[in-house]
Amino acid sequence: MNVLVLGSGGREHAVSWKIAQSSQIDKLFIAPGNAGTNQVGINIDIQTDDFEGIREFCAEQKIDVVFVGPEGPLVNGIVDFFKANNDIAHIAVIGPNKEAAQLEGSKDFAKRFMKKYNIPTAKYFLLPRKSGRGVCIS
Repeated sequence: MNVLVLGSGGREHAVSWKIAQSSQIDKLFIAPGNAGTNQVGINIDIQTDDFEGIREFCAEQKIDVVFVGPEGPLVNGIVDFFKANNDIAHIAVIGPNKEAAQLEGSKDFAKRFMKKYNIPTAKYFLLPRKSGRGVCIS
């Protein structure tokens, strides 16, 4: 099985380290990776927001599973991108779709969600910004 881990932080290093221990792994790639991930897999010079570059790499390397570490590509819809492209739709992508990723990517969205479904959380309020997007304070 060929696996691609997206990200360059400690989380991605820990996940890559564990994945590399599996006897089921043929190739482990990390994009873009870091010095630690380079010791357990192959770092690839593709940024996590380069969806087309990731798509091309996955098709060329016959990737079976993609693990998405950072919230940026999830919030920007990488899971939805994979599902919408026939040449990579068969690849298992570990991570939530764009809508669900808002729980991690937007504190305001998460707080409204918790309030709507009576999930205990600290009180908060939204401070307006000139840009039109507020700052959530808890």
